Amino acid sequence: MLEKIYKKFVIDFPKITLLLIIISIVFSLYHSKKFNLDASSDALLLEGDSDLQYLREVNERYGAKEFLFLTYSPVSSFEDSQTIINLKLLKSKIEQLSWVEKVITIIDVPLLKSTDESLMERIKNYKTLSHPEVDKKRGFEEILESPIYKNYVVSEDGKTSGIVVYLKEDKRLNEYIKIKNKYYLQQKNNTLNNLEKEKLKIFNKEYEQYKNLYNQRNHQNINEIRKIITKYGESAKIHLGGIPMIADDMMSFIKKDIIVFGLGVFIFIIITLWLVFKNIKWVIFPLLGCSCSVIIMLGLLGFLGWKVTVISSNFIALMLILNMAMNIHLTVRFLQIKNDFPNFTKNDSVMYASKKMFLPILYTVLTTICAFLSLIFSGIKPIIDFGWMMTLGLSVSLIVTFFLIPSLLSLYATEKDISFKDDQKSLITNSLGNFSKNNTVIIFGITIFVLLASIRGISKLEVENSFINYFDKETEIYRGMKKIDDDLGGTTPLDVILKFPQKKIQNEDDDEFSEWEEEEQSQEDKSKYWFTRDKMDRILKVHDYLDSQPEIGKVLSFGSILRVAEDLNKKELQSLEIAILYSKIPEEIKKEVVSPYISVEKDEARINLRIKDSLQDLKRNELIKKIKRDLRDDLGLTQDEYRLTGVLILFNNLLQSLFKSQILTLGVVMLGISAMFFVLFRNIQISFIGVIPNFIAAFFILGIIGLMEIPLDMMTITIAAITIGIAVDNSIHYIYRFKEEFIKIKNYNKTIDRCHSTVGIAILNTSITIVFGFSILILSNFIPTIYFGIFTGLAMLLALLSVLTLLPKLIVVLKPFGEENKTS
Repeated sequence: MLEKIYKKFVIDFPKITLLLIIISIVFSLYHSKKFNLDASSDALLLEGDSDLQYLREVNERYGAKEFLFLTYSPVSSFEDSQTIINLKLLKSKIEQLSWVEKVITIIDVPLLKSTDESLMERIKNYKTLSHPEVDKKRGFEEILESPIYKNYVVSEDGKTSGIVVYLKEDKRLNEYIKIKNKYYLQQKNNTLNNLEKEKLKIFNKEYEQYKNLYNQRNHQNINEIRKIITKYGESAKIHLGGIPMIADDMMSFIKKDIIVFGLGVFIFIIITLWLVFKNIKWVIFPLLGCSCSVIIMLGLLGFLGWKVTVISSNFIALMLILNMAMNIHLTVRFLQIKNDFPNFTKNDSVMYASKKMFLPILYTVLTTICAFLSLIFSGIKPIIDFGWMMTLGLSVSLIVTFFLIPSLLSLYATEKDISFKDDQKSLITNSLGNFSKNNTVIIFGITIFVLLASIRGISKLEVENSFINYFDKETEIYRGMKKIDDDLGGTTPLDVILKFPQKKIQNEDDDEFSEWEEEEQSQEDKSKYWFTRDKMDRILKVHDYLDSQPEIGKVLSFGSILRVAEDLNKKELQSLEIAILYSKIPEEIKKEVVSPYISVEKDEARINLRIKDSLQDLKRNELIKKIKRDLRDDLGLTQDEYRLTGVLILFNNLLQSLFKSQILTLGVVMLGISAMFFVLFRNIQISFIGVIPNFIAAFFILGIIGLMEIPLDMMTITIAAITIGIAVDNSIHYIYRFKEEFIKIKNYNKTIDRCHSTVGIAILNTSITIVFGFSILILSNFIPTIYFGIFTGLAMLLALLSVLTLLPKLIVVLKPFGEENKTS
């Protein structure tokens, strides 16, 4: 029944089929304008991570704000009045930007040693480096020696300063994030009713629209500040950093990657098709198939509101590569059938080729889909989305291949175009076939060696990685982060929250009025007794411990402020003196240098530190474990008295999750593909034979990554699963053809010759195209994408060699198709 319907569409009425495809393309082009990119920090977050929720609470409590960071290295010294004038002009220009709240530079920090007044007078009437009466040399030396500002607003050598540009709070976005978190928790706890589910759909649409608007504004903001930097860059070397800049640059990387990968692969496909067929029609038909698939997919992504991230930025290149492989197999089979059965009409050949290739191509698509669907177990939203996106893309490619290509062949292929010598020999496939038949010991020996090397390499795999090393050294992201890392105290933030026992004010009365009075009283008077020497010593003890760790750059806490005050006072301050000092500090200074590190209300102290992300031997997970262990064992804190939070914790959670998901992902792929082989061939032996060469190739790539000590990341973690899914296509095509030919020939070695000169050539052509197609990814500025391209391409090359050597050898040895006819 289905065959008759298919014949009606493709053979009898191909123009109607083409019209329907054209309508689909028009629909897709219309909706493709909604196609969006996303480079938000969500890519570094795990859904439902409790550490993420805690970090948001800490940021809200201690007043964390979004900011950009500039490194400023003037031509002359900071003591030079001209440098200060230039810095003032730069600051003034940045402050004029409508989206900037305030700018903090080295000329804005309070100088407390520049006069000989009393401590309280210095605090109340502090001056800055920009003040005309201040001794510039004395003031600059104070900043260089300050436990607060050294390696923070100025480098240790005094040649580089940091400029912090605080952005105006986007209250609407913050509100959206709170609502999103509320809905997430309700979904997690299954407490959403039908009305709330409808509201959630509406909210998600509004949230995505606002995020798009926010990204556009952020792009404009970054361009504005870069223009200012360019103008004032003559008198100083300036680098821009900060999360908003990284997000915007990542967006540019995604756009560039999509264009470069798509065009690069498209051009290479044209070259490959011409070398394979040497006929313009056999170049145009597959290209039309690839192009239509991609256009329809872009339209569907726009229609469904799916966004492309850095992880999925290569989806167009992948679709082109995989779709072209389908088109080549179908076209080659059509030409072979026309050659084998000259009495067939063109339409008979089209129908027969479609019928013969449907099952093998369907199963190759299903196995590849199985590989991509395994990514949904990663627990990381961008990787999960990538898996679903490629599943949809492969489904679109399958439908387009079996409707568009046969329709084009029916309408436009002529007898003059149809020339294909089935007995042609490929030097490469012929040599590999002979090697497979004649070198049993060598093939199995190499296989055992590869397996042992893979096991060794896989045992050395690790997920330690640094965000800075995700970017090319020539990008501004890398240069800015490296400068901050080297000269201004590190890049990746980590907070240590110290929790102190809570003390309640005792009241004789316990009625409602006295409870209310107690609350008001506690808010007002708690600070008078909160600053005990015991608490201060604990803060200083943890501060000094953290400061002594080689992986840690700048450490800031209330202890930093306390040390400055004690240095000025020439003695250790006691509880009463600290409390009085706290009450006398002007609100402006308190807000900037005290409130970010002390929460009297919550009985907490926050120690903020930054990790030197570019250190080669940095082991983040081990460092986190060491800090927790040392706080407990060496400093005597209980588990309830401290907690670590920050971007480092979230990033480490992501990496550890990747490592766990790798095992689960590979397991799902192996089981799924083995099951599909069994369904396709109804034979356990053939299932084993089909999957082994591809599993070996994928494991060997993981082994190489381990032996080369390249850490796994968001993209390299997917290589093994995707490689198995794509490479196993070759095994399906080879075994399926081998089964057909063996029934006729009844001789294993002759069947190898036949397969290597037919389907082997198609496998070689598609595999080489895939290998070089993935090599296009080395043009990316995102290092994980480059690794993904290199290692996936290498894995496909190994899979090709395995399928054309080990696979036929296993077939000959195990004889899954029965005994051969000795007389044949």
